[in-house]
Amino acid sequence: MAMLRSYVSGRWHTSSAEGVPLHDAVTGEEITRISSAGVDMAAALDHGRRTGGPALRELTFHQRGALLKALASYLREHREELYALSARSGATRTDSLIDVDGGIGVLFTYASKAKRELPNDTVYVDGALEPLGRGGTFVGRHIGTPLLGVAVQINAFNFPMWGPLEKFAPAFVAGVPSLIKPASQTAYVTERLVELMLASGLLPEGSLQLVSGSAGDLLDHLTPQDLVGFTGSASTAQKLRTHPAVVRSSVRFNAEADSLNCSILGPDATPGTPEFDLFVKQLVSEMTTKAGQKCTAIRRALVPSDLLDDVAEAARARLARVVIGNPANESVRMGALAGLEQREEVRRSLKALLEAGEVLYGSPDTVEVVDADAERGAFLSPVLLKADPDRAQPHEVEAFGPVATLLPYSGAAHAVELAARGAGSLVGSVVSYDTSFVREVVLGVAPWHGRLLVLDRDDARESTGHGSPLPALVHGGPGRAGGGEEMGGIRGVLHHLQRTAVQGSPRVLTSVTGQWVAGAERSESAEHPFRKSLAELRIGDSVVAGPRVVTLEDVEHFASFTGDTFYAHTDEEAAAANPFFGGRVAHGYLVVSFAAGLFVSPEPGPVLANYGLDNLRFLTPTFPGDELTVTLTAKQITPREDQDYGEVRWDADLVNQKGESVAKYDVLTLVAKTR
Repeated sequence: MAMLRSYVSGRWHTSSAEGVPLHDAVTGEEITRISSAGVDMAAALDHGRRTGGPALRELTFHQRGALLKALASYLREHREELYALSARSGATRTDSLIDVDGGIGVLFTYASKAKRELPNDTVYVDGALEPLGRGGTFVGRHIGTPLLGVAVQINAFNFPMWGPLEKFAPAFVAGVPSLIKPASQTAYVTERLVELMLASGLLPEGSLQLVSGSAGDLLDHLTPQDLVGFTGSASTAQKLRTHPAVVRSSVRFNAEADSLNCSILGPDATPGTPEFDLFVKQLVSEMTTKAGQKCTAIRRALVPSDLLDDVAEAARARLARVVIGNPANESVRMGALAGLEQREEVRRSLKALLEAGEVLYGSPDTVEVVDADAERGAFLSPVLLKADPDRAQPHEVEAFGPVATLLPYSGAAHAVELAARGAGSLVGSVVSYDTSFVREVVLGVAPWHGRLLVLDRDDARESTGHGSPLPALVHGGPGRAGGGEEMGGIRGVLHHLQRTAVQGSPRVLTSVTGQWVAGAERSESAEHPFRKSLAELRIGDSVVAGPRVVTLEDVEHFASFTGDTFYAHTDEEAAAANPFFGGRVAHGYLVVSFAAGLFVSPEPGPVLANYGLDNLRFLTPTFPGDELTVTLTAKQITPREDQDYGEVRWDADLVNQKGESVAKYDVLTLVAKTR
């Protein structure tokens, strides 16, 4: 029988050990074997640090994002093969879409965010400049630089493709190499995924490695520059978090663990309302998608006491229509659990839950299946329970399968109390059209949750559902859920960067960050900076233009022309009574327009478009008779990898004849790379 391989230190490794057999979840047939025996874990980590890290750090955030986009497109061409492998784990076509397409979608999202939200540079500038001295010669700023280690990513069995990719994407964009250690049960899917990723030829050597099988002594070789991302049980997370090497080196550790997620039905959502139907539909979907093997699945359904029987009846009717069996059969809506051991684990948890409640639907022991053997395959009936909410078991025992428990509550405060008894969850949902109830519950349970979905008739058509983590939002939760955060857009990238406060002169901060800082040198030349292409333009290139006198006629014409006849521009007596003005003033947009007229170079040239202003602040009123002068300085230059132009951010400082700043803002332009 073939052995799953590892990819470490630049080559594929096949263990010579006997290995552990892995079985098809549907048929029970042995697929392959798995063992990491013979893998030199220390050498693998060293390879990532010495080869993968330097290669990634030579690339900018935008270049890494472009590679990620190309990789996503490449993987999309191989989806059918990945669907077929996923089916062997018991997944239906819909389940596989979540895992395969969801994982590819994460790559696309991070590619887009790298381009739109990060600089085309190797350093991330975090936050605004901090003045540290009165004279402006001593300033500080935070920067983010990639950690010099390896992101060790230990994944769970339930999402063998999405799980690795949602950890890999932010690490790759950050410039940190990944070492993926999948859970054994479904590692055959992850092995093929990694094989495809490497075969794409897009990834720098050492930026991606795979260990199939036991982690062995992997964690023993961690350094302060390495990271660990873990998805799995809370007990395993605790063991890994307290590993001597992790503790000794203060290794960044992110855990996404057990979660007794809840969904709360509002008292207004009575039978016949859209919210009642949405609640029941979502509950059954979360029980049966991936056979309930989702860390985000609904485990506790909190229902008003007087609606519990209605919910139970509606849920039973919907569950009865779920066809269970071989995912190859088009009528099947729920497949198998990942393996027979997993089924036994769920049955053990069900036994504990039944000490506090009763079965409303299904059976822990028997199930009818289509095109499969119910015993050879890891099949289990969906099981809906009802329990006493004051008993401990529903809030402490997670059956990681198609199992949910109905729990009655007696008011918003009681629902909040019950939700909190889960001791920390990845996600919760509130299904209600009553915004007062929603606000009370959301604010009450938010400290215990990483994500909250409010589902109602308004957002139902677009909602991605209770159990779908999204790359733009954080995935993680406090307490029992692990205390970590994954994804969350650029937050996931920043987790892999070291934030460092750099203090120095404006000249030094300009050099370090690649962004011009007020007080640093400006370069004025005979050639207007708007006449320079992106290739010719340099940080600090500037133009000083003016003065222009602002007349009372200008103020009155602007008010009449725009229709903005606010009294401060049109009524001398009223404006004089205003303690801030003391007389008529020019409209702020008028002075900004005058500034544009001063610094513009009107002839056709490299500047293609002005597409916005950022950070505009009006600092001093402009009175009729004031003289305005503007200084425009190239602040940041960002070439676009896939276009023949880039973005230039200009610092605009508009002052009056007294040298007082009237307005400060950033001008954004698109500039051609060459003339």
